[in-house]
Amino acid sequence: MQKPAVYTVHYRLKNTVGEVVDTSEGGEPLHFLMGSDGVIQGIQEAVRERGPGDCLEVTIPPAMAYGEHYPELVRKVPRSAFEGIEDLRVGMKFQTNTGDEAKVVKVVGIDGNLVQVDANHPLAGLTLYFDLEIMAKREANEEEVEANRPLF
Repeated sequence: MQKPAVYTVHYRLKNTVGEVVDTSEGGEPLHFLMGSDGVIQGIQEAVRERGPGDCLEVTIPPAMAYGEHYPELVRKVPRSAFEGIEDLRVGMKFQTNTGDEAKVVKVVGIDGNLVQVDANHPLAGLTLYFDLEIMAKREANEEEVEANRPLF
């Protein structure tokens, strides 16, 4: 059985009007093991069977990126849940430890003693527009396959 590939990719993420909102240019490229959870499915599918030097423009729907935006993940909680936070503001992010897993929530509204938080990924529900340049592709080694991520 062939081992999965490790890809090294530079990316530019653009909004709907073509403005760059995130990029790896001038910094570290994205390294990922094909089939791992380390990068969204849409990028993995776009580079599959491609190689170094390939440049792609890719439109990725929410289902292949960060999923849909779920209204049930937007909730109002009492201000008392933020005990010790003097200057609570919209846009602040907090890690919660309720249930089986830790989640990050963002404050999206404050109305008196109620604070509205959103536990959706910030890019949930959005179609993503990427320019991708594959810099390198190689076979993963045993340690990387076992760790389910590239090791450098």
